[in-house]
Amino acid sequence: MTSTDRYAVFGHPIKHSKSPRIHTIFAEQTGQTLVYSAQDVPAEHFQAAVAQFFAGGGKGLNCTVPLKELAWAYADAKTERAHTAKAVNTLALQADGSVLGDNTDGIGLVTDLTVNHGVTLARCRILILGAGGASRGIITPILEQSPTTIVIANRTIAKAIDLAVEFQGKGCIEGCGFDDLKSKQFDLIINATSSSLSGQLPPLPDELLAQNGVCYDLAYSNEATVFVRWGQEKQAQKSLDGLGMLVEQAAEAFFIWRGIRPET
Repeated sequence: MTSTDRYAVFGHPIKHSKSPRIHTIFAEQTGQTLVYSAQDVPAEHFQAAVAQFFAGGGKGLNCTVPLKELAWAYADAKTERAHTAKAVNTLALQADGSVLGDNTDGIGLVTDLTVNHGVTLARCRILILGAGGASRGIITPILEQSPTTIVIANRTIAKAIDLAVEFQGKGCIEGCGFDDLKSKQFDLIINATSSSLSGQLPPLPDELLAQNGVCYDLAYSNEATVFVRWGQEKQAQKSLDGLGMLVEQAAEAFFIWRGIRPET
């Protein structure tokens, strides 16, 4: 009798996660036999929980808030995109028993924007709100699309500037505070803060979004987030939440684990 391969997502909190449903659908679609569960794992229990999961026969993990930096530190080896993001959302057990860390967030976002929604990122003026781990994970894949510029805006200006400096060799990127956004316009505004889920928004100028511009919230909810509603009020061509990114990053993780790419 063969045992069923086990996968899971770790996070805290985690009960809202749609990942088990997504990966179950992927498995059914591709004829793969596996189980995928969600486990509530606080940061202080992360290392022990991961070790126990892999020791018990687990094959791969997704890691979400607040565990991505801890997963980065846990991985024995990292892909280039994980290395530059300094955050890992996918852990994969290797044949030799080591654990590979990857970050599929950025490619998930780019795929959702460009393939699913037909948004061209080349020669695009892009604003990223927030300078935390979510921003760090998406910058390199976006820069690889050759936008005109990326501006990172953050309440703590120094954090935005430091993050931009870190990626300056890869393209045109700068950091600033929210007050510095006055008189600027962008073709794509990405909300990489968690503020919209609590009904908050950074102070954004009324004329910030260019005509036919697109808004994208990395967060997702069963209701439109406050940032998605802001985009709709500003007559965005599209104002999207992060559900498509969630599905696409999951597909990339599934491919890493199973060697087969599901139809998203």
